[in-house]
Amino acid sequence: MDSKDLWVELRPGRPSTLVLKGTYGEKVHQSFRMSRQGVRWRFHRAFSEMYVSAFETILFIEKAFGTQLREHAIRISKERYTERQKWRENGLQSADSLDSRRQTKEPAPSGRGSEL
Repeated sequence: MDSKDLWVELRPGRPSTLVLKGTYGEKVHQSFRMSRQGVRWRFHRAFSEMYVSAFETILFIEKAFGTQLREHAIRISKERYTERQKWRENGLQSADSLDSRRQTKEPAPSGRGSEL
């Protein structure tokens, strides 16, 4: 994407759609590790379905509750993004490894049950 081999254009119509344009050469295959069709499918899924649908939901919510929620939602989404970046840097562990560590620990003493 940095070399501008791919870009996005708006195709007018009712409704308009986003279209991925550019060269689908070996660079794209190496960068994305998938076929040209895979790149097109993922683009359609991510942008045309998920990204645009998210804005549809935002418009629906703002019509009902007003636009004052937008600032809070943007702040929360930025905080979540930052947290995910931290998790990525620290490395995520699979559920299997967490489960195996849990099983090796001594069992909780029986008697009264678990307390919250």
